[in-house]
Amino acid sequence: MTISSDFNITPASDHTLLIQFGEENSPDAQKAVFRLSHYLMDHSLEGIANFHPGYASILVSVDIDNTSVQSIQKDLQQAWYDSGNIELPESKLIEILVLYGGEYGLDLIHVAEHNGISESKVIELHSCGEYYVSFIGFTPGFPYISGLNPKLETPRLNTPRKRVPAGSVAIGGSQTGIYPLESPGGWNLIGQTPIQIIDINHPENALINMRDSIKFIPIDEEEFERLKQ
Repeated sequence: MTISSDFNITPASDHTLLIQFGEENSPDAQKAVFRLSHYLMDHSLEGIANFHPGYASILVSVDIDNTSVQSIQKDLQQAWYDSGNIELPESKLIEILVLYGGEYGLDLIHVAEHNGISESKVIELHSCGEYYVSFIGFTPGFPYISGLNPKLETPRLNTPRKRVPAGSVAIGGSQTGIYPLESPGGWNLIGQTPIQIIDINHPENALINMRDSIKFIPIDEEEFERLKQ
C-alpha cells in the first residue's frame, strides 16, 4: 500500500499524538481512520495507553512512563504501512426501531420548528436516510452516525441535559446518534429505541461498530413497550 500524502502525525501534548488523514467530510479519510483503528485493536502496540478515533483523525495516548512519544510515533508510522495488508471486517446493516416524539423525543418539535417543517416530516426524513457509523465515542458504545439529511440539521442544546435516557435517538448539528447508556447530553432528542445497543459489562459485544450501516424504523408505543419488556 502507498501511504497517503494526507497521513500526518503530530504531538498533541506531552503524552498524546494526533494522526490526521485529511478533511472530516472525506470518505477516504474515514476509511483510513477505520483501517488503522482496526489494526490497532488487533495488534497491541507496547506503549499505547489508549486511542480515540474521530471523523478524520485518531488521538493516541502514550504511556510515557514506559516509552517515549518519539518511539510510538515511529511505531504508528509502521502500523499505517502494515494496516494496508490486513483484511477488514464486513460492515453490517443494523436496523434500529424508534418510537419518535412525545416523552420519548422531547426535542422533535424543536427540530421541526428550527427547520421549518412538520414533525411528521422530521420522522419521514430521519427514517429514510442512508446512514453509516463514522466512529464510536463520547461514552462507550455511542455511535456518531453520518448521513443526516441537511434539512434536519439542528444545533446542539445551549444547556445540556443532566440525564438522557438510554436508547435516546438524537440530532446534534449534522450528525445523528444513539445514547447507549443513561448519561448527560446536549443533543436534540427525537425518539427512543427499545433495543439495548451495548452491555456495559461486555462492551466488546456492542451491537453497533464503526462503518456499520444504520436504518431507523419508526414503531408505535405498543410495539415499543412490547420490545422493551
